[in-house]
Amino acid sequence: MSLPWQIASAVRGVLDFPERMRVRQTRADISLASSGDPVLSFGGVLERREFLHGGAIKLLHLRDAFPSHAQAFNILYLVSSAQPRFARDLWDTCRRRGIKLVWNQNGVAYRGWAGAEAERFNGPMRWLRDRADYVVYQSGFCRTASDEFLGPADRPSSILFNPVDLEKFSPTPEPLPAIPLRLLSLGTHSYPDRVLSALQCLSVLRKEGIEATLTVAGKMEWPGATDQVRAEIQRLGLEEEIRLLPAFTQDEAVALYRGHHIVLHPKYLDPCPTVVIESLACGLPVVGSASGGLPEMVPANCGALIPVPLVWDRMITPPAAEWAAAVKKVIPHLAEYSQAARQHAVQCFQAETWIAEHRRIFENLLA
Repeated sequence: MSLPWQIASAVRGVLDFPERMRVRQTRADISLASSGDPVLSFGGVLERREFLHGGAIKLLHLRDAFPSHAQAFNILYLVSSAQPRFARDLWDTCRRRGIKLVWNQNGVAYRGWAGAEAERFNGPMRWLRDRADYVVYQSGFCRTASDEFLGPADRPSSILFNPVDLEKFSPTPEPLPAIPLRLLSLGTHSYPDRVLSALQCLSVLRKEGIEATLTVAGKMEWPGATDQVRAEIQRLGLEEEIRLLPAFTQDEAVALYRGHHIVLHPKYLDPCPTVVIESLACGLPVVGSASGGLPEMVPANCGALIPVPLVWDRMITPPAAEWAAAVKKVIPHLAEYSQAARQHAVQCFQAETWIAEHRRIFENLLA
């Protein structure tokens, strides 16, 4: 039997003590930037990640748009889903130096995926969010979930969808052959149904006479994932129609999108998935769960979302037949959906607009 998370956390605290002391010594050199313009720090998050994904990707846009410095800065920008180690210590140092905290709030933990350990994730988020000088919510759903599980916040805030580099993530110059239909499911796969439902969707489509293939790309994080997925592929008899790829870089992601027709995104209650935004930017319609932030992000002419109820105590995945029906809804109008997806991305997810809004936030805080 595993230790309760409170005891395990205490044990980790003892083991982390030498590292905490080293980090504190390094952070003792932090100072308030003399410049009146925004100078940012991301708490070392960008430096310690080989494969940037999810919450950390957006930081690249800020890093390229604003000066940043490890020691002398006036804005500490943290993302709830990509926090630095010992973030409380870092905040305390910044508070004493007069450095502002901007907190980017993604999703929260709830019983459906975190079980009894939800508070282990939510506690640090709540503590930092409630001390932020400004909160950026990645979607309306992020605000709703935050209010539900972290409690309402009285901090100044706004809703800003994650950005995308529209030049880098763009449609393939030459349309792909229509046959076979190439489906793509990508990201960090944290629970079985997110992958198994995509495999089973492909099986239904092929049984109905639709020539299709599937690529599943990204890390599968649950115990025994690879063996379980390979066994399901073998059971369905789809060894020749399915590719499994590991974690990928941003440059590799572009080629993945451009090599497929439709993105399947079965994750339930996904707050503001970067892969969906990148898919739309590359002209790929999205077939997903009508939950989390997806209803805000994927209009009806950009894909097909499967209705599901909102619950917090379990993960809901529609049956394979519903996934296949949603894909078949898109197939006859693939060119129109693709064009609409790209146009929607241009209108709603431009990095330049996202950066401009952040500039306004930073300048108001520094004023």
